[in-house]
Amino acid sequence: MVVLGLILLIIGLLVASLKILVTIGLILLVVGLILNFVPVGGSRRRVF
Repeated sequence: MVVLGLILLIIGLLVASLKILVTIGLILLVVGLILNFVPVGGSRRRVF
């Protein structure tokens, strides 16, 4: 999810100059980082 957010940010900023892609990319990036660092289901996950 983080990688997809970064790809959409790069496409939105550099290639297509579309604000909606930048917005979706930022949302995916933030949600992906939150889900990566917050344990889901009460189990401890390792971040590699």
